[in-house]
Amino acid sequence: MGVVKAVILIAGPQKGTRFRPLSLDVPKPLFPVAGIPILQHHIEACASVKEIKEILVLGFYPAHEMSSFIQNMETEHGVRIRYLQEYAPLGTAGGIYHFRDQIRAGNPDSFIVMNGDVCADFPLTGMLNFHRSHENAVATMMGTEATRQQSLNFGCIVEDKSTHSILHYVEKPETYVSTLINCGVYIFSQQIFTMLQKIFEEKQSEWYTGMPDQDTSKRDAIWLEKDLMVPLAGTNKAYVFQTTNWWSQIKTAGSAIYANRHYLSLYTKEDNKKDRLTVNTESGPTIHGDVFIHPTAKVDPSAVLGPNVSIGKNVRVGGGARIRESIILGNSVIGNHSLVIYSVIGWGSNVGDWSRVEGTPDDPDPNKPFAKMENNPLFNVSGQLNPSITILGGHVVVPSEVIILNSIVLPHKELTGSYKNQIIL
Repeated sequence: MGVVKAVILIAGPQKGTRFRPLSLDVPKPLFPVAGIPILQHHIEACASVKEIKEILVLGFYPAHEMSSFIQNMETEHGVRIRYLQEYAPLGTAGGIYHFRDQIRAGNPDSFIVMNGDVCADFPLTGMLNFHRSHENAVATMMGTEATRQQSLNFGCIVEDKSTHSILHYVEKPETYVSTLINCGVYIFSQQIFTMLQKIFEEKQSEWYTGMPDQDTSKRDAIWLEKDLMVPLAGTNKAYVFQTTNWWSQIKTAGSAIYANRHYLSLYTKEDNKKDRLTVNTESGPTIHGDVFIHPTAKVDPSAVLGPNVSIGKNVRVGGGARIRESIILGNSVIGNHSLVIYSVIGWGSNVGDWSRVEGTPDDPDPNKPFAKMENNPLFNVSGQLNPSITILGGHVVVPSEVIILNSIVLPHKELTGSYKNQIIL
């Protein structure tokens, strides 16, 4: 077996604006879902593939924001991990081309590329075996089934059913093309760098001869989806590996609750992760379903938690509190007899006694097979706030005996009463 590397694309602070206010306190890839950062789920999936010798994380977050996390992951998983900071937003393939020497070092026979804003039960070993089974494969893309209507929001793949070769690829088409969509996970062979060099040189030539504007990001940005996969389709060098495993995107704050539920569920299926889940004990709180409680958190024995709850570092949960389908971030306090449902409680926030913080789930339609998470905008066409999960930014104070329903509260706010369907700036 040859050497394999993994590349995880995490973009940077200009991206992920739909994830606010949760990304105001911490880089989006480090936001905890099911008790650990989103990026750690990717790293653990890569570390479980024995052929992967090095993991490269590419993005344009300042290096100091990522360094301690990367060091911890390297120590914990025993695999070499490096963060490579892009000098500007370079698109999904620009960073791969820019850091081509680091990726090619050690002469890997192939490398895995993962978008940092997707979450899934990643079938990387099966995908790698599939890629290697096609001698002429330059690229293998992970695909999954979506509904006909939702497919328009993704890259759509037309495949040869017998060989799984990609015949046609369109990124976010205007009309229906296929229900097989791009999952943002790829495996490439080294021949891809020749193609990337050609694309890079064409973009440089266009920019210098046309000089339509001085936006150098357009000159240097290369996109896997538009610039690489579209021309590769139909050449018999690109293949699709279709999976039925759970897959979703984390674009909005609401999608974090959905991802939290599924990642907690995955812990029950992996022997080395089962101990992350809290179980019922005589001296502990009542647990329903899958619940993660950080070892430093203090939860009153009379509290009831679950299903699908993550309790962060140094959180305190009072007596008689009820929490369901929520993420409670570090150093928060949930008062006695308070109720938290479908909500994210920000770092250092305080929910008073007998208060109710509740949101509305934005889950895929259970009656539609292959339905995906909808990344709805904050406002509908009438200018009204769409019902969604409730989000308290960092260091928000909710008084006792109030109701916060379907609202988003920005950090450092001290509320004085009840709110419904509002953004509190």
